[in-house]
Amino acid sequence: MSDIIINTENLTKKFGNFTAVDSISFSVKKGEIFGFLGANGAGKTTAMRMLCGLSHPTSGKAEVAGFDVYRETEKIKLNIGYMSQKFSLYEDLTVKENIQFYGGIYRLPSKVIKERSASLIAELGLEGVQNKTVGSLPLGWKQKLAFSVAVFHRPKIVFLDEPTGGVDPVTRRQFWELIYKAADEGISVFVTTHYMDEAEYCGRISMMVDGRIAALGSPAELRGKYSADSMYEVFLHLARGAK
Repeated sequence: MSDIIINTENLTKKFGNFTAVDSISFSVKKGEIFGFLGANGAGKTTAMRMLCGLSHPTSGKAEVAGFDVYRETEKIKLNIGYMSQKFSLYEDLTVKENIQFYGGIYRLPSKVIKERSASLIAELGLEGVQNKTVGSLPLGWKQKLAFSVAVFHRPKIVFLDEPTGGVDPVTRRQFWELIYKAADEGISVFVTTHYMDEAEYCGRISMMVDGRIAALGSPAELRGKYSADSMYEVFLHLARGAK
């Protein structure tokens, strides 16, 4: 089981009488790109918050990077990367300052931060703007930088919540190239997206409907199961049954 980075069994979250996440079970392997899809209100963000150690489950079991979501939330936070739907860097800090700040949060030694900062800035082609505030950068550059900072400490898994929202198609493609590179380096990627064409880029997909996992498998498996030509058609088929 050492290659399993996330493992959940009947994970549930209730708010009073409302069940936001209803007994979901799945696993994610090392280096896997796992798509977590569903309409707004399907329970995706609530499930992700539990897995990131930000919200306490009501019942069920889950381990992330080998740590229990009930008892070891601080250890989970140190072993994951996270990029939120809204831009997650400090806009009034420079590119370089943001990288160094997050390196410090993840307790990396100063020497490692310095070496990786130089490498990252060169890799992203940001040498000319490294001393400019992040707020002055185009959105596409911001998103690529935010992802790179989220994996700066080489986490076992990175959680991406709607990471390509609002960016142009070319930048979206470049962003997915960064995702594939991270996966090739052994980092698992857990990604939510509204773009059904992006679902095709994932190794496996879970589709949430009304807090439950309505379908789970590779894009090809799900298209075949529902006799669909695209993941959008699969999504429509499942969404018709939503309450």
